[in-house]
Amino acid sequence: MTGRRAVSRRALPADDGNAIVEFLAAALLLLVPVVYLSLVLGRVQAATFAAEGAAREAGRTAATADGPADATARAVTSVGIALHDQGFDDVDPVRALTLTCSTDPCLQPGSDVVTVVAFDVDLPFVPDLLRSVVPVHVPVSARHVAPVDAYAGRP
Repeated sequence: MTGRRAVSRRALPADDGNAIVEFLAAALLLLVPVVYLSLVLGRVQAATFAAEGAAREAGRTAATADGPADATARAVTSVGIALHDQGFDDVDPVRALTLTCSTDPCLQPGSDVVTVVAFDVDLPFVPDLLRSVVPVHVPVSARHVAPVDAYAGRP
């Protein structure tokens, strides 16, 4: 009986080195998607921070402006700076910003200025062939309401 066990053990192929191959295969299958997901979530989070900061600063600068034309120019500049700070230089601040006032004419004392910043975040490392077939962007938007000083323009 002991002779048979010894023969059957020798007949099996050696298992040396297979654990490393299996580990590398499993690590690649699990690690690559996790790293890509981390990159995508980081990019979307940066876009969220950029949109929220841009909307807040655009509302604040517009609400303290001297007139509607100055308010729009200041708000667009604020959006451009906030987007640039988070690395979104390819987003046009004029197209991303929507500025509305609660009164007509705009910037009346006690009124509100509403700013909305919205743009799309492209997913990184997606080939152009896939971009033409499947939408590979995440829409991001933020809204801020800034009050105009009730005593603005009064001596």
